[in-house]
Amino acid sequence: MAQSRVAIVTGAARGIGAAVAKRLAKDGFAVGVVDLTEDNCKETVAAITEAGGTALAVGADVSNAEQVAAAVNKVADRLGAPTVLVNNAGILRDNLLFKMSEDDWDLVMNVHLRGAFLMSREVQKHQTQENYGRIVNLSSTSALGNRGQANYSAAKAGMQGFTKTLAIELGKFGITANAIAPGFIETDMTAATAARVGVDFDQFKEGAAAAIPVRRVGQPEDVAAVASFLVSEEAGFVSGQVIYVAGGPQD
Repeated sequence: MAQSRVAIVTGAARGIGAAVAKRLAKDGFAVGVVDLTEDNCKETVAAITEAGGTALAVGADVSNAEQVAAAVNKVADRLGAPTVLVNNAGILRDNLLFKMSEDDWDLVMNVHLRGAFLMSREVQKHQTQENYGRIVNLSSTSALGNRGQANYSAAKAGMQGFTKTLAIELGKFGITANAIAPGFIETDMTAATAARVGVDFDQFKEGAAAAIPVRRVGQPEDVAAVASFLVSEEAGFVSGQVIYVAGGPQD
C-alpha cells in the first residue's frame, strides 16, 4: 500500500493540469495544485474543495530550483509527503526555425524539461523515503515532429527519454515513471494556436477531428483518466512507457 495519498500536479491552473488535479482529488488524493502564481490556482482549488476534496494552491516557477524546493516543502508540510507527481507545466513559443529566437527556445526547454527535472528531483526525496511513488510526465504527439514547434517537439521528445531513465533509476524504490503523449486536446493552448494561425477555433477543431480515427478531438478529462490509472497502486508493473492519448495510432 502507498504510504501517502498526496499528489502534486504542475501547470494545474487550467486545461489538462486542472483536469488531472480534479480527477486525482476525486480518486482520494490530497492535491498540491502548482502554477506560476498561487492566485492562478484558486479556481482549480475551489472546484476540488467544493466537490469535497482536499487541495492546496502553490505558486512556483518550476524552472527555478529554489521555488521548486519551497513548493514541495509547502505541500509536504501542509498535506503530507508527496508520493505522486504529475509534471504537466508547459508553454508554447511556436515559430519556424528561421524565426525562432534563443529566448523562444530557452523558455520552452526551461519550463518543460528543466521544470520536470527539478520537480522530480525534489519529490523523489519523499518517494524514496516512503519506498513508493508515481511520476507521470506530459509529453505530446509533437514529440514525433511538428512544423513550427522545433522547441516544443524537442522538449516533448526529451520528456520521453527523461521518463524512461527515471523508470530505470527509481524502480528499485517502488517508484514508476510513465509519460502521456496527448494528441489534439481542446484547451486554451490549442485555442491560442488556432488564433495564431488565423483560423476559427471551431473550424480548427473540425479539421483536427476529421484526421483522428475516433472522429473527435480530445478533452482534458481523457488525459486525466489515463493519469488516474498510471498513478494508481494497480499500475505498479507499468513503468517507462509512453502512452499516446490521441484517438488513434501514432507513427
